[in-house]
Amino acid sequence: MTALWTAALAAVAVAYVWRWRTVRGALPMRRMWAFVAGLAALWAAVASPLAHMDHAHLTAHMVQHLVIMTVAAPLLLFGEPALVLLDKAPPWSPHPAICWIAGTFTVVVWHVPGVFELGMQWHGLQHATFLVAGLLFWLPVLQPRPTEYGWSRWWIVLYLFLATLPCDALSAFLAFCGRVIYPHYGTMHHHAGGLSALDDQERAGALMWFWVTFAYLVPAALVTVELLSSKDPVRA
Repeated sequence: MTALWTAALAAVAVAYVWRWRTVRGALPMRRMWAFVAGLAALWAAVASPLAHMDHAHLTAHMVQHLVIMTVAAPLLLFGEPALVLLDKAPPWSPHPAICWIAGTFTVVVWHVPGVFELGMQWHGLQHATFLVAGLLFWLPVLQPRPTEYGWSRWWIVLYLFLATLPCDALSAFLAFCGRVIYPHYGTMHHHAGGLSALDDQERAGALMWFWVTFAYLVPAALVTVELLSSKDPVRA
């Protein structure tokens, strides 16, 4: 599976860079580097040594999910892949509510214990689901061409703030519930450095809490500053 992911991501990188050469007049180089960086982040999550650590460490598993959804996905969208890879792509703008639900509910559902155990057996499916959900979630925020959203950018601030709530609730539960939630990690006899399964879970929860809050609220703050500094913030 690692070799398959590596080959697939390398093929996408080559295709994107090749096509970018034909539209580079309308697309600055930073877009290309963002897309390549997004592919690199995705590779790090699903095909690097990190991908083999999630079997024994919930924290490593959590890092995978966070990198896919909050690093790889927005970087890929910033590269405006539809504009580069597709000829005359029509405008496509899924409703922000659908994007929000896809992003937040995917995280919550995959962390339900029974579903989580299924994900340990079907890693490829789980990774693909997180990637698609991450791309959908960031669409209304980054609005890469050819997506078109007519809503006020003030809604982006509320959109991102509301997205932190279910993630923070989940991470707080993992950090403070006081018992091992996932049987897979509960059966582990030991962890590196003497870290118990419960300690590993608490660290994973704390990491998710900090990471998601930072990844969502920092963009929300930047959008707020941009809107407040504009000449007509009411209509922005």
